[in-house]
Amino acid sequence: MIGNSDLKHMKKALRLAAKGSGMTHPNPMVGAVLVKNGKVVGQGYHKGPGMPHAEVEAIREAADEAKGADLYVTLEPCNHQGRTPPCTQAILDCGVKKVVMAAPDPNPGVKGGGRERLVQAGLAVEAGLLEEEARRLNAAYEKYVSTGTPLVTVKAAITADGKVAARGGASRWITGEEARRFAHKMRREADAVMVGVGTVASDDPELTVRNVRMNGARPPKRIVVDSKLSIGLDSRLAQGGNPTVMMAVASGYDREKAEFLRRRDVEILQAGEKEGRVDLKELLAQLARREVVHLLVEGGPTLTSALFAEGLVDRLMLFIAPKAFGDEQAPSWSRGRTVMDPSQAIRFEWEDVRRLGEDILLRARISEW
Repeated sequence: MIGNSDLKHMKKALRLAAKGSGMTHPNPMVGAVLVKNGKVVGQGYHKGPGMPHAEVEAIREAADEAKGADLYVTLEPCNHQGRTPPCTQAILDCGVKKVVMAAPDPNPGVKGGGRERLVQAGLAVEAGLLEEEARRLNAAYEKYVSTGTPLVTVKAAITADGKVAARGGASRWITGEEARRFAHKMRREADAVMVGVGTVASDDPELTVRNVRMNGARPPKRIVVDSKLSIGLDSRLAQGGNPTVMMAVASGYDREKAEFLRRRDVEILQAGEKEGRVDLKELLAQLARREVVHLLVEGGPTLTSALFAEGLVDRLMLFIAPKAFGDEQAPSWSRGRTVMDPSQAIRFEWEDVRRLGEDILLRARISEW
């Protein structure tokens, strides 16, 4: 029977798991806590591919105290040999008495295998404690292993009347400092940040992480969707360097410019063509093959609307400033659809609302793949 102490220990395991944000992909974030006689004797979290899994870290910290302890872990322990040995064997070897896990491993190839192995060995196993919270933490991993494509989060900073820039294109700054700092935290947690070439022309962004600690996270790749490769060579992203810059192009791109950019260590990614533009669905598949598990889109209305039109957006983050332009010719964050009836609207499910200084952040779920 699940009690308050079980909830407390699993919440601690979830907090530990979240410490791996931006570090673990293509692996999931996992936290583990070992408890004996009501006392935490070991804890750990996964810090990245090839590093010890959370269960192993907790077992090592507990040492001999692991025998007879209860293990709280946010994800089903693995039962296969990958970059590291299976966690189920480590659990059995140390003499853990009971395993309480939050969520099953969503990977179709291994789901249920870890739990089954432990049960067959005679361990008491309980599952489903704070499962929704654990799945939300690893939503990107779940989509990646289930569909072979990254989780796509669209982020937009808008006025109260939905504008992303003034009529002339100026957008600095619509939101305040606290909201912008949070946006950099989002970049740190993503594997790649993507914009369209129009955003490069108007804002000349760097797409780097600034003003927040990396805490071991890998800097996200920087991606520009540019069908014809029309990017200005004096733009910041055209200079290449680290983190990696990728230009996603369609078939009719400028080959001469591409060779010049390659000499700057810019990667040219030909992602197929659809109606004269980059095939966005194929682009996502190619990015997944490069271990992009979570893609953050900071593009303007052209790229954002194209992703929505193809049903490729999973999450939406709207930073709303307490101001309005009242100018119908100022660009809105989404456009291009013809809606004759409210029933044709794109539906969201609000997940969270928070205040960031003067601004409001609305977090929404759009797809569950």
